Amino acid sequence: MKLARLLFVFSFLLISFSNSSANYLPAAGNDGVIIHLSNGSNDPHRALMALTLALKMADDHDVLVFLDIHAVDLVLATSKSVEYKKFEPSKILIDKLLTKGVKIIVCPMCLEVVNKTKFDLLKGIELADKADFFNFTSGRIITLDY
Repeated sequence: MKLARLLFVFSFLLISFSNSSANYLPAAGNDGVIIHLSNGSNDPHRALMALTLALKMADDHDVLVFLDIHAVDLVLATSKSVEYKKFEPSKILIDKLLTKGVKIIVCPMCLEVVNKTKFDLLKGIELADKADFFNFTSGRIITLDY
């Protein structure tokens, strides 16, 4: 009798844990990468590394590029292209990203801080909206900060 009870409890626990572990499997869909960039002409190496990585990631994953703080200057129509050593210039990288369909968004408040509006942005660059951070991919999201 004790053996039957023990087998029943063990079977119940085994079934319970095997069913609940299914909740921890990754969701189906494309995984996405958010490249969060806070540096622009103030740190060319960091800025160009982020844009280069976004371009490489876009070959296999959904990518969203979010610019804030000093990075706003990278996407102003009047700004010079940022260059550094062996990296491609920022305006070329941005054009390649947009051509690949990568969405590039800018913090609206950071734009205001430098007395600029959406009309001062390069063509194809958009103001960030909270939904952008969740709607660009159907899978998991990883964030890389620069």
